[in-house]
Amino acid sequence: MKPVPQFKRVLLVRLDRLGDVVLSLPVAQALRAQAPHAFIAMLVSPACAEVVEGHPALNEVLVYDKAGAQRGWLGTWRFARRLHRLQCEVALVLHPSHRSHWLVRLAGIPTRIGWNRKMAWLLTHRVPHRKQEGQVHEAAYTLQLLEALGIRGVVPRPMVPVSAEAAQRVHALLAAQGVAATTRLVAVHPSASCISKRWLPERFAQVADRLQQTHGVTICLVAGPQEVAHADAVARQMRTPALNLAGRLRVRELAALLQRSALLISNDSGPVHLAAAVGTPVVDLFGRNQAGLSPRRWGPLGEGHVVLHKEVGCVTCLAHACDIGFKCLTAIEVEDVYQAAVSLLAR
Repeated sequence: MKPVPQFKRVLLVRLDRLGDVVLSLPVAQALRAQAPHAFIAMLVSPACAEVVEGHPALNEVLVYDKAGAQRGWLGTWRFARRLHRLQCEVALVLHPSHRSHWLVRLAGIPTRIGWNRKMAWLLTHRVPHRKQEGQVHEAAYTLQLLEALGIRGVVPRPMVPVSAEAAQRVHALLAAQGVAATTRLVAVHPSASCISKRWLPERFAQVADRLQQTHGVTICLVAGPQEVAHADAVARQMRTPALNLAGRLRVRELAALLQRSALLISNDSGPVHLAAAVGTPVVDLFGRNQAGLSPRRWGPLGEGHVVLHKEVGCVTCLAHACDIGFKCLTAIEVEDVYQAAVSLLAR
């Protein structure tokens, strides 16, 4: 693929979930390093805007709400006109979707780079899509798109800024709950987008109880507004009191809380990548045995994390339709997670 000539205005597009957007930030960081004076904008969904707002690699964050203001083809066309006014020369569609490809085409952006999937004929530069093979990390896959701009050899390590305002709000919230500034927090995120990724709530509860009893930490349960029930299920089964902040934190506040925490224990989900990006070690619990969903592709980036993933003999993963009781998840024992957490707390 012939590299694109020097660029001055770039649009990054990623309209999926929190963790995916975090893992795309190395693209913005690499572009900023390559072109310190370029205009770089990023288009995300409403749920992900706060994680990229204020990022030093970005000049502007745009929000596309397919369920709200931009619903339907008319909303999409109007939004594309808005993108056109940015006068970007290059668009990088970091996750393939029909909507994303149509947006950058309707916006009239001359150079449109993305994956060779889902109406890829709308793009000018198409990169073979092999993510399902899981040979490298998702962040490394995304960086492959930069090769069309002649950029190579970038380290896939995202950085998420934590605002002073968010840190102050978290400090005030913790103080109101009687948590001292010197208290060690262990954040626990017991939810995930699919049941095939969710470890048992009673086991989360047992690990949380043991850590509070043996290491004097305070357990803080976190989850998104639509996932409060998963955190509540853990809290109900704990014998010691936990601080349950599920559904009470905005994304920027979650980033601040994770940065304040000594450790995150979580299913394979977005907060794992947010924690890693703010420098917090993670115990990451993986279930499904598929190359494209493996820790190699979706594990936390950086040093100092522990990934728990057990082989249970599945040839084909049925995901949420599993007919053997999610053996991959039940194979992860309470002792496995407890010892992983203790090893990270000791560092």
